[in-house]
This record gives sequence, structure tokens and C-alpha cells, in this order.
Amino acid sequence: MARRIDYDWELPAAMQQRLGGSTYGAQRIIHEQEHLMVILHEPPSGSGAERKPVVFLRKPDGAWLHKGNNPGERALAKLLESYRAAFSTFEIRHQAAETSEDLFQVLGPLIPLTRAARNMQDALQAARDAVKGDLMLIDQRDLAVEIARGFELLLADTRMSLDYRLARAAEAQAGSALDMSRAQHKLNTIAALTFPLMAVGAAFGMNLHSGVENLPSWVYWLIFAAGICLGVMLRGWVKTPAALPVVAKPASTLKKK
Repeated sequence: MARRIDYDWELPAAMQQRLGGSTYGAQRIIHEQEHLMVILHEPPSGSGAERKPVVFLRKPDGAWLHKGNNPGERALAKLLESYRAAFSTFEIRHQAAETSEDLFQVLGPLIPLTRAARNMQDALQAARDAVKGDLMLIDQRDLAVEIARGFELLLADTRMSLDYRLARAAEAQAGSALDMSRAQHKLNTIAALTFPLMAVGAAFGMNLHSGVENLPSWVYWLIFAAGICLGVMLRGWVKTPAALPVVAKPASTLKKK
């Protein structure tokens, strides 16, 4: 927050006492002895940590001053126009965003802008309640309401777009993981089916004399069929799903029964 600047205008003592010693503080009004001070902020930029005050004073005769003795009506309209320009800029950036990173770049500065626009609306509404007959103030208050509503809708739309894209990315990642799991399961099934055959083939392929060499040929086919049966049994064991955990019933349900 910028340090408070003492402008060249005469303020009632009661109003001077309500001002801070170092800064003008949050967006607000100070109404004392028919003097109305309206403290607003310029549109925040970047992270929005710093606030630049824009101070207006309405004198008892209805004249508006800005930062001293400068005319205030045009300066107030220019301030609201800067908020509208910022809204248009971020609306275009939101529409052009193609990735989640682009939406993050829009969402970051949009949050302090939305908060500042909302606080500006509240300050102008309070000024309108304090001075009910100022038509210029009514018009600017209505414009501030429109600007704040636009920022709130754009912020909500940006968050929804970002949530949607993150959800789509999570679904795509979950689908890829499921496909990989299914492929791995198929490989495990094939390995379980062929492993007994490879083990039997390796055992009978060793150059050892076990006496089986002299047995009839049908013994070979019997051993082959036994290997197939063992492979099918292993395949069924691999494909068996894990047992689901038993979920305990809530205590309230158990008591009712």
C-alpha cells in the first residue's frame, strides 16, 4: 500500500482524525460534516499485493475533487473505465486460453481484480447512501455494480473451465493407467500359460539319462498335456480378482437395527 499523501484541501478535523497516519487503507468512505471522502484503489496488477489509492472528496456544495483541487467527476469516470478495460483484457485472454497453464495465468491476476472491483462497488454504494441526491454518484455506483458482476462471472467461468480441463486430464490419465493395467494383465496371463511348458521343455531338454528316453512316444504327449493343464490352472489363478474389502456399517445404522 502506498504511503498516504496529504493533498492540498481543507478537511474537517473529525475527518482528519479518521485517516491513518501512513496509508489511506482499504476502499471506503469517510463522511464528516457534509464532507464525503471516497477512497478507492486503482486496478491491481500482478499478484495484487500492492494497492494504489485514488482519493476523491465531495465538498458540501457538491463539487468533486480528486487528489487535491483537481476536478473529480472525470477522474472517477476514468477510474471505472480502467476497471472495464482490465475486464475486457482478461475476458479476451480467457477466451484465447487453450491449456490449463493459460487459464492459471488468467486466474492469478483475476482474483485480486475481482476483489478490488467488489470493494469498489461497496464503497460507492456507501457513498450513495451517505449522499442520496448526487446523480453522478448514482451513475458511477451502477457502473461499478456492472463491473463487479462481470468480474465475478468471469472468475467463476475461469475456475469452471480450469476444473473441467483438470477433470478431463485426470480421466485421460486414469484411462491410460487402466489400459496399461489390462495390457500387463494379459502379459501375465500369457506368461502363466506358457511357463509350465517352458519349464517342462527345459527339463526334458537337458542331456541327462533319466530312463524316460526309452519310454513309448505316448508318454511324451501325456507329459505335454499335463503341462497344458497346469498352465490353464495357473491362468485361472492369475485372472482371479482380489477379494473386495468388507466395509463396516456406520455406527448409527447398527444402532437402528
